[in-house]
Amino acid sequence: MPTNAHGSYLPSPASCQITAFTDRAPWWGGDLQTLRNQIMERQSALPSRPYRLVFQTSDGSGDQLTGTLERPLGPQSGPLIVLIHGLTGSEDSVYVRESARFHLVRGRPVLRLNLRGAGDGRSLARGYYHAGCASDLQDILDGLAGEEKQKGFFLVGFSLGGNILLNLLGRVRPGHGVMGAATVSAPIEPSDARKRLMAPRNVLYHRFLLSRMKRDVLAAADLSQLERSAVANAASIYDFDDRFVAPKNGFRDAPDYYERTAGARQVPAITVPTLMLAALNDPWIPAGAYFALRGSLPACVSVVIARSGGHVGFHERGHSETWYDRRIDDWIVHVQAARSLTSGFRC
Repeated sequence: MPTNAHGSYLPSPASCQITAFTDRAPWWGGDLQTLRNQIMERQSALPSRPYRLVFQTSDGSGDQLTGTLERPLGPQSGPLIVLIHGLTGSEDSVYVRESARFHLVRGRPVLRLNLRGAGDGRSLARGYYHAGCASDLQDILDGLAGEEKQKGFFLVGFSLGGNILLNLLGRVRPGHGVMGAATVSAPIEPSDARKRLMAPRNVLYHRFLLSRMKRDVLAAADLSQLERSAVANAASIYDFDDRFVAPKNGFRDAPDYYERTAGARQVPAITVPTLMLAALNDPWIPAGAYFALRGSLPACVSVVIARSGGHVGFHERGHSETWYDRRIDDWIVHVQAARSLTSGFRC
């Protein structure tokens, strides 16, 4: 099993591995690992020179997306890291900012992206992002200036942002400049994730997420009175998806939406070195969908499932930085080393 200079595990291509994980006190178990980002949220300044960016969408809607490009204060090296937030998040979500800090101190420029209608992009979009809006990510790649493309892109998607990213990777256009990618706690089978969130043990999570989904959409999207009523009266995430998200975005109903946007369907077509990270005790996302990928992984895709870590938690004993940031850092080094060889990754 390959390791880097510090002895950290480097996943091999086309693997599906379970790895040990020791929770950092006092964040024991999947729920506390998940909740830590909310409990410990802070907004300290990032070590960077920030620039606001606005991107045009290509679907004719006139909607725009926003983000913050962060340049390191010191020497700059490596690819541009594009961070994609999850459901009800934004570029200022604590996990996005902490990952940005992680890469900035290593000299990598970072783009903290707001998906359509999120963050300060609410006033610039009439629509709102969903699990399959991969074309928006393609518009971001197309809209970045030549200077940012010189060393390529490395895309990181958290939770729902990870599922959106997989939808992009399975159909990304030639000349995309993506050197690698990673997902963290992605709901790659949205139907399974919906069922897990609506389980009795997750009633508080379900209420919390549904209330935030309603809040964000009602504040951001250009809605008819009928759509506003559908959002306001949705009694569950399934109702929200079935009565609003699906018809708003051209899907027949919620089951059709879940099936057609499932990132797991795109994995066999991926040709970009991709690392998929998950936890066995994620209270929101069942790990079964990741195990189901065994036997169908392209040569450049690796799945690593930690025994603990919760949902976008992964606060590990003995480390101040998250397990997933350190694993992604290893993966970037791994990909760069492979690219320097004539063979590289073959998918």
